[in-house]
Amino acid sequence: MNKRWKPSVTVAAIIEREGRYLLIEEHTPEGLRLNNPAGHLDPGESPEDGCAREALEETTYTFKPTDMVGIYISRLLRPAREGRAAEDVTYFRLAFCGELGEQVPGAKLDKGIVRTLWMTPDDIRANVHRLRSPLVLRCMEDHLAGQRFPMDLIYTDPSVLNPAKG
Repeated sequence: MNKRWKPSVTVAAIIEREGRYLLIEEHTPEGLRLNNPAGHLDPGESPEDGCAREALEETTYTFKPTDMVGIYISRLLRPAREGRAAEDVTYFRLAFCGELGEQVPGAKLDKGIVRTLWMTPDDIRANVHRLRSPLVLRCMEDHLAGQRFPMDLIYTDPSVLNPAKG
């Protein structure tokens, strides 16, 4: 069978303030896990808009991406269990750092998000067994190392923003 491989595109906000990183604690099939505010890129949005949306949905704070931290690929192999089929998903993550804004009054954490946490790099390293993905640690380490790329590294054609005209 000739099946086209389609990785799952995600966007992540790498948010640091005073030496601590903003993470979320969320329910996953493996239990409670720590993650960057992150999620899937939706149709009709640019990566930076998707990152700002996901950060708001998962933290209740506004976020403005200002730099790319990196582009990452990882694979999740989840065995079948408890009536669930096995999964083999490759994630293509675009990670951004930027400016954390104000908390939006009345905003609620997205479904499955338990809470937000501010953690030091050492706290994150000590909890590697609780990270949803190895990319959480890798993105933090790259950010700490000063890795930054300009936002225009990614160009979003207008046809993406208005799929009806595509």
